[in-house]
Amino acid sequence: MSQGAGMSAETLLPREVPLGGIRGITVHRTLPHRSRPTIGAWCFADHFGPTDSRMNVLPHPHIGLQTVTWPVAGQVRHRDSLGSDVVLRPGELNLMTSGDGVSHSEISDPTDPTPMDGVQLWVALPESRRHGAADFEHVPDLPTVEGRGWTGTLVVGDFAGQSSRARIYTPLVGVQISLHDPDVVLDLDPTFEHGVLALDGPVSVDGTRIEHRALRYLDPASRVRIDGAGRTILLLGGEPFTEKLVMWWNFIGRDHDEIVEARDAWMSRPVGGHFGRVEGHGEEFVPAPELPNVRIRPRVRLKL
Repeated sequence: MSQGAGMSAETLLPREVPLGGIRGITVHRTLPHRSRPTIGAWCFADHFGPTDSRMNVLPHPHIGLQTVTWPVAGQVRHRDSLGSDVVLRPGELNLMTSGDGVSHSEISDPTDPTPMDGVQLWVALPESRRHGAADFEHVPDLPTVEGRGWTGTLVVGDFAGQSSRARIYTPLVGVQISLHDPDVVLDLDPTFEHGVLALDGPVSVDGTRIEHRALRYLDPASRVRIDGAGRTILLLGGEPFTEKLVMWWNFIGRDHDEIVEARDAWMSRPVGGHFGRVEGHGEEFVPAPELPNVRIRPRVRLKL
């Protein structure tokens, strides 16, 4: 259940979700939330770890979104139906754009004993980009940013005078920030709504304490005050995303029928088909769950 005062700020508490079956890991999900399906075009946020469990997510499909994989510790091997085969390390970004269909797998590096820790995010694609060809970017050289009492790594968008070269399709920002002083003020784009995710322990956001893995939602404002010396946060933001979104399993569409069509295409596939083939897994893939017995409705966001 959410906490917070009025509509201007709200704490989204994480819920535990198993990922990758019995050999996978447990993630802590804050987006989508019943009252806040999106922050800008950010529509999905899973925090995994720290954990000694391994990531073992077999080939699975996506439509209508970008996946943003951001490891804090540990290494993940990404393979996809575009032919990408990349080992992702902390400080590097994997950004996969689904277009109207892509599939991929994410498996922990078995030679790396480091406990897994990181964040998996989705970005909803706008109508202008949600169809057509898929794409994948591995970005190892992200900009560093800094201000009074803090330093950070800019994952996507623009922040503190720097720009990430990661390709996005709506106005967004994502930045990991290390807090060095007990009282830090961050300047924000006043046209963006924002969320502050507590990555490694509790912090105070504008005077409200949020616990480890919780996400504090903020309406558009020009600055935010963070108290948490020695802690690390992930700041997410973007222009409010107003397009209708129907989200189910790994798919984002605009109506129920698009979801049904995507599920049917995945489950009736030969290895390959509409979503392509991820090499190195033989016939293994993640089957789609059964659809509900009702039409899937768009997620409704609260008005600002």
